[in-house]
Amino acid sequence: MEMTEQRRADGSLRHLLTLEGLSRAELEALLERAQHHVRRLGEPAPRSNALEGVTVANMFTEPSTRTRVSFELAAKRLGAEVVNLEVQLSSRVKGESMLDTIFTLEALHVDVFVLRDAEAGVPAMVAAHVAPHVSVLSAGEAHLSHPTQGLLDALTVLQHKRRCDGLSIAIAGDIRHSRVARSACHAFQTLGVKDLRIVAPEALMPDPGEFNGCTRVTDIAQGIGGCDVVMMLRIQKERFANTTIPAGDDYFREFGLTPARLALAKPDAIVMHPQPMNRGVEIDGAIADGPRSVIRQQVTNGVAVRMAALEILAAPLAARRGR
Repeated sequence: MEMTEQRRADGSLRHLLTLEGLSRAELEALLERAQHHVRRLGEPAPRSNALEGVTVANMFTEPSTRTRVSFELAAKRLGAEVVNLEVQLSSRVKGESMLDTIFTLEALHVDVFVLRDAEAGVPAMVAAHVAPHVSVLSAGEAHLSHPTQGLLDALTVLQHKRRCDGLSIAIAGDIRHSRVARSACHAFQTLGVKDLRIVAPEALMPDPGEFNGCTRVTDIAQGIGGCDVVMMLRIQKERFANTTIPAGDDYFREFGLTPARLALAKPDAIVMHPQPMNRGVEIDGAIADGPRSVIRQQVTNGVAVRMAALEILAAPLAARRGR
């Protein structure tokens, strides 16, 4: 889709379907707002009435726990009304099209749609047909994008490294099928990362022409050597059926993040993972729970980032309603 379709006539963000095409200033504004909502574990969760009077519908047509729950918490902590729909519970199962469902919910005064769909193009299609006051936020589109995940990954790096400029970042695993990798790369490159490596077995590398500006590496030791940030991706076991990629213990032996391999990164390198994890497949459990892991912080940052995104997208509507 054209990037201008994400914006209102005044240039402000109306939809968030991809990070591609957003400026550094826009990303930094989102991340600054998100940091405002970050709280340490044990502290009271952030709350406001910024979206009081706004109704958010979370529509997930594929399974999710962390993302769906964090969007629900984000909207509620901003004072919005929230409706959660899963495909097995919706009229879409009965043959109703996505747009029919959207129009029905619009008639019930839903103002923001948070969509996760396994089919490419669905968020953009919905965004092109909703009423002028309505916003659409992608919670994961096929293998193409996951914008709030990219933002929370960037926020996590900034919290621990204070910058993105000048860092060396390796994203390793199933790059080919990963919407997380695509959105993370958009975020990191926009924020100034020049040494960005995608590390995967050849069969899990993306097609030529994708991930421009990234260095492609098929050897895990070479890929993470000297890095400031190592982000491991979930290996989707269903991908192994028709490939020559080793599975399980064999994959871990050849490509998993072990203590010996992590020792090749910088001494203060952080380890990230979008979850869910396959311990002993793509990452050693001791690393996932170890002192260099910031994986739990990524989860915490998810709610803060989604609060920021919902605020920024729905702010004009809330303002018109007296907020």
